[in-house]
Order: sequence, then C-alpha cells, then structure tokens
Amino acid sequence: MRTNPPAFDPVRRRLLGAGAAVLAAGLPLAVRAQPAKAAAAQPIGVIGSGRIGGTIGGLWVMAGHPVLFSSRHPEALKPLVDGLGPLARAGTVAEAIAFSDVLFLATPYGALPQLSRDHAEAWKGKIVLDATNAYDHRDGPIAAEAKRDGIGKTTARYLRGARVVRAFNFMGAGQFASEHHRQGGLVAVPIAGDDKAALDVAAQLVRDAGFDPVVVGPLASADRFAPGGPLFRQVGTAEEFRRKMGER
Repeated sequence: MRTNPPAFDPVRRRLLGAGAAVLAAGLPLAVRAQPAKAAAAQPIGVIGSGRIGGTIGGLWVMAGHPVLFSSRHPEALKPLVDGLGPLARAGTVAEAIAFSDVLFLATPYGALPQLSRDHAEAWKGKIVLDATNAYDHRDGPIAAEAKRDGIGKTTARYLRGARVVRAFNFMGAGQFASEHHRQGGLVAVPIAGDDKAALDVAAQLVRDAGFDPVVVGPLASADRFAPGGPLFRQVGTAEEFRRKMGER
C-alpha cells in the first residue's frame, strides 16, 4: 500500500535524494516477494542514500546484509531505515566508511573532491562499488576530468587506495526498484574493475540484489556503460547484454 512520506524541509529532501520516496513508491521492500537470502551477511556502508543508494541498499537489506546508510544529515534518513528494519541504520559518511571494508558510492559525481579531502586516508584497501555518473550541468569541472581520463580511473584517483568497481550506474533507480529478481531472466548489471577479488565481491552483491553481473572489463572500460556510452541503459538478460557488448 502506498503511503506518503513525512514532510521535510527542501534542503533535507535534496540530501535524501528521495530515498524515503523509494519507500513510498513501491517499497518498503518487505512487502515485495522475498528472494533467497544471501549465503553470508556482508556489512555494507552506503555513501549517498538517495534514490540509487536507498534502492540498492534496501535490496541488500532484504537479502540479509547489514547496511549503514549515510549522509551529511543522517537524522533525515530515519524514514528510510525505519522502513527497512533492524539490519538498516543511519550514520555519517565517516561512520559508513568505518562500518565496513565494502562501500557503495551513490553521491553526485561532483562530491568526489570533497570526499577525497574529508576522508583522505580512509579509502585505502576499501572495496568501493561506484554507482556515480558525471554530468556537465551538475558536477562542474570534475565531469570534464571524467570524460578526459575515464570515469572509473577518475574515481580511483580521488579515492586514493580504494579498490574501485563500477556498478549499478547504467540505469535509473526506478528500474532497479522494479526489475530486481525479474522472473523469466534476471536483468544484467555491468561491472568493471582492475581488482579480481573486488570484482568477485561486487558480482556477489549484484546477485544478492537480484540481478546478474556481467564483467565488461577493467576499470578503463567503464565508460562503455556510463552516460553517453554504447551500453548505457541497455537493459536485458546477461546473454542479451553480452550480445550488445559484442556489437558495440
């Protein structure tokens, strides 16, 4: 049943990025058909708990993973975590980074320089699933860097020492919310990275969220499924996605 989220002031609404609206628009996830639980619980820190962060983090909670959702205003995340149950909690970005060696980055791309400055040494060794996308109109000069140097490599440069895997960025939050655990063939989610162990972790978390991972290649290949790339918004099964990879 649809419910209306509590009213927040406009600034907090933007910070939430409609994470609570995900609950109102078809989630809470608990009312959906329950998928199989993950084989092992993996704590995950979510950095940026808006549409993508709230949706994918919620799917991981549903699979049995403890998730710490973070923002600059964690108190505004209360409707999100209350709707997801005891495995979900809210905190600051620093708390999310400390919570786990596996992080999900879902901020605007323009936040990377500040994240780099504020947590300069904290990224070392962390597996970071990077769902950010760079847009000129929103993200400023760093969007030009991403176009020039590659979006995956740019993320890795700012998050020094992180084991970056690009994932969950090729379609919108609404599609992730509606297409997980799809009957008749799971939707493929492309991933790219240079660290084999990090790719393996990312692939399992893609499965746990209800999708089928497809490794596109190293981090330098991530532009293929970023905005403007030939594989962006190519929604289909893993077989269909691999066929598109071969064509483009």
